[in-house]
Amino acid sequence: MQNLIPFILTGSVVFFYNVFRSYLPQLPDLTNISNYSFGMIGLIAAFMVGQQFMEKFRHPQYAVTAGIVAVCVLMMTLHPVGAKQGVYDMGRVGPTGILIGVLFGVIVGVLFHYYSKLNLLKNSTMPDFVVNWINNIIPIFFTLALFATLIFALKVDIFQVILNLFEPIQSFGQSLPGLILLVLIPAFFYSMGISTWLWTAIQNPIFIAGIAANALAVKHGGAAANIVTNETVYSLGLIMMGGTGATLTLNLLMCFSKSQKLRTVGRICIGPSLFNINEPIVFSTPVVMNPILMIPMWLNSIVGCCVIWVAMQGGLLKIPASLMQVAQIPAPISSVLILQDFRAILWYVLLFIIYLATWYPFFKVYEREVLREEQPLEPAV
Repeated sequence: MQNLIPFILTGSVVFFYNVFRSYLPQLPDLTNISNYSFGMIGLIAAFMVGQQFMEKFRHPQYAVTAGIVAVCVLMMTLHPVGAKQGVYDMGRVGPTGILIGVLFGVIVGVLFHYYSKLNLLKNSTMPDFVVNWINNIIPIFFTLALFATLIFALKVDIFQVILNLFEPIQSFGQSLPGLILLVLIPAFFYSMGISTWLWTAIQNPIFIAGIAANALAVKHGGAAANIVTNETVYSLGLIMMGGTGATLTLNLLMCFSKSQKLRTVGRICIGPSLFNINEPIVFSTPVVMNPILMIPMWLNSIVGCCVIWVAMQGGLLKIPASLMQVAQIPAPISSVLILQDFRAILWYVLLFIIYLATWYPFFKVYEREVLREEQPLEPAV
């Protein structure tokens, strides 16, 4: 899934550029760049998952083929059942189709994997290139025939069927408990030293579908309704102020600590923290595996979600309606740019105070421990 990030960020750059273009309309329109990067993310996901599945299962000879077949399968679903001949729903290859693309990549990968275990023509006397052709033709034909039967012969709209199956998960993801879990679980494991990147495969389908629905609603004159997006969780810099667990205020407390160690670490790490990069502070303090500092990291993950949810649901702060994954722009600059809502500054200040109040008592307890360790041992009498 990480290989999708450059394509998502390419779309983000265009949306970010469009913020300035709204004030300077004479600037060129770069929308097509977004349409053919982020706008085709489902298609790209299908290829990448199919390819990487083969590489992970040590079938590199099928990597590219499986990726292309996954793309072909997704393309079959562009002709929805009941549509007029020649009508294709290209929206299905975009953010809406990312989950479907991932599933098709996995299904194609599984089919190719089990075919490869048959070892057909292993001891054949035919030339190697002929054997290679046959060993590609058979799984390609079988896979495409299987999906063609379902989609065209049996008239099953697989795309919509899968979306319907996952709708409860998507609905839960767009609730307050869903938001809290999507933020708290990565924070919990991060405090154990496990990277938050582990959870992107779970978060991204919910985030991308949410922001895509918001953008579409606004485009057609409606209102954005999905709060749980990458923009809300990461890019605004409100829930993730300074990084996972809202560690910016912890970093500032360390900059003025009585402990030389904490003060030094805090001043070294303050630069990255301003850009919402907190690996230096989390692993240097450390917060990781530190029973005192782990707790406020979890608390902030819950409280930040609740505050933002109340603000957006109550109409006190806009809900993001455009793709802008720019988590490394300091807040509240990023908050105002993404939302085009200056009230974000007030919410930033409020959350800053809340996070500071949460970190402070735990930090002071830990600071006393470090100060005791820094005191020189008294000479023996």
